Amino acid sequence: MERICEPELMEDVLQAEAYAAADFSRGDRAVLERIEALLGPRGEGDGEGMSFVDLGCGPGNISFLLAGRWPGASVLGLDGSAAMLAIAERRQHGDPTAMRRLRFRQLVLPSPQLQGPCSAVVSNSLLHHLHEPGVFWRSVRQLSAPGTQLYVRDLRRPATLAELEALVCRHAASAPEVLRRDYAHSLRAAFTRADVMGQLKAAGLDGLEVQEVEDRYLEIHGRLE
Repeated sequence: MERICEPELMEDVLQAEAYAAADFSRGDRAVLERIEALLGPRGEGDGEGMSFVDLGCGPGNISFLLAGRWPGASVLGLDGSAAMLAIAERRQHGDPTAMRRLRFRQLVLPSPQLQGPCSAVVSNSLLHHLHEPGVFWRSVRQLSAPGTQLYVRDLRRPATLAELEALVCRHAASAPEVLRRDYAHSLRAAFTRADVMGQLKAAGLDGLEVQEVEDRYLEIHGRLE
């Protein structure tokens, strides 16, 4: 099935609020567990001296989990959508003392303002939004140095329209109409494993692992050299 791009930024306030109100907790916890496993001994303790960048942080779901798990680490959530970041900052202001080393910043990729290196770059569901995926991998390079750990989780594009419709029915049947519509668009805009393997080779990052997970995800992870 041919890829059809969707808007790169979720700027509509009602759309952002609907996304933020949805329960993604199961998937978000799975992301945190995978990051913990990949960090191994480096991730033990409270993370003192470590730094995380959450690319495409949206309303901050993963950023908050990172800051809660490693309260001694610096966590920076980056997103291009002012509507999404307004929600993230509102959530943080609800408990301003809990996560003092968590920051959010509006930034549209590509950007010369990206500053590294950091200990780990993480991203959940940003890649498929970008019309030009090379922008994402160049941004990863900007944030990295040898030893930086990368973990990316994203949707993968189904082979047929029938498979896409089945995924929407299976995973979003009870969701509001705006989320069902956006989910279908996101699946159509996502990449296949072969697509991502080609992107990594072009970016000189072909040492990373690319795995198909469950019925709809890709995971890209590894230690950058």
